[in-house]
Amino acid sequence: MEYEGNYGLNMIQVTTPFLPPKEEFNKYVDQIWEKNWQTNNGPLLNELELRLKAFLGLEHFLFVSNGTLALQLAIKALNLKGEIITTPFSFIATTSSIVWEGCKPVFADIDPDSFNIDPEKIEALITPNTCAILATHVYGNPCDIEAIEIIAKKHNLKVIFDAAHCFGVKYKERSVLEYGDISTISFHATKLFHTTEGGGIITTSPELTYRLSKLRNFGFLTAESFDGLGINGKNSEFHAAMGLCNLKYADEILEQRKNQYLHYHSQLTNLNVSYHKITTGTDYNYSYYPILFKSEEDMLKAKSLLETNWIYPRRYFYPSLSGLDYVEKQATPVSDDISRRILCLPLYHMLSIEEQDFICRILLRSQNN
Repeated sequence: MEYEGNYGLNMIQVTTPFLPPKEEFNKYVDQIWEKNWQTNNGPLLNELELRLKAFLGLEHFLFVSNGTLALQLAIKALNLKGEIITTPFSFIATTSSIVWEGCKPVFADIDPDSFNIDPEKIEALITPNTCAILATHVYGNPCDIEAIEIIAKKHNLKVIFDAAHCFGVKYKERSVLEYGDISTISFHATKLFHTTEGGGIITTSPELTYRLSKLRNFGFLTAESFDGLGINGKNSEFHAAMGLCNLKYADEILEQRKNQYLHYHSQLTNLNVSYHKITTGTDYNYSYYPILFKSEEDMLKAKSLLETNWIYPRRYFYPSLSGLDYVEKQATPVSDDISRRILCLPLYHMLSIEEQDFICRILLRSQNN
């Protein structure tokens, strides 16, 4: 098949990291060279933590090496043992972190509209061994936070929110990161705000923040004493430098992402797909553009036609995590079904309107062939 136009000659990935002007990054690199302080809670890292707290409206924030370790530290800091009720529709790290920390994931199926964990499925799964709920705000779309917190309070459970996709998201005029006992976020290069590799841990509790600050640094209390078991969860000055550069453009990135999201919406009104429902009261960040096809066959047909034209969307999230080979098999029919039919379209800062229009034409053609 011949490629349509010139766009097919250039590969369009599902995402491409935002990069600031090189000279701005190099100014921070010069500072690192001057001070020769590359890691271990350096000045740039401290500056980034302060600026992120201000930008996101947070009281406490800890910068760590990645979003997966943030989840593991959250489980460790809360001293969780036993069963953790979680979602099967998320990135694999949500489940693997539970298993890695010696706990058992118990999967509650998801809501077919929001794609988030369904609170109505949680309570029936609670046993004497249940210690927590770990819920993902899928694609940055907040869970039914109030319902989850009511259940948790009733059964004396801890709540962790995997907010990997939630940079800049507000729920009821408050950062969504401030809900739950602990929230975690990812700053991986694929995220709309990134530090190349990185993540964050957020809690409103000063005591938990202090405990987490020790956990991420081997348990150091002083240079010569320790307070409990810790791990190396720190991040470097180079990653902090990338974060400081990118934070300068965060408002522009969020605005561009919203415009791109809405442009897809305007061009795909005749495409026979559905979309996730954004939770009422949300100031959304438009971090992803997932479309849900009527069947897996339709999705695979569209995906194949896009890839023929060097456009690479992603089946995100697929497969449903309840089918992993290291977890106990559990019935999650809604998650299984949605994971087979979902497709995330390319969405990143430098994606042009012309490229978006090209993607839309291919998708519309796929349902007419």
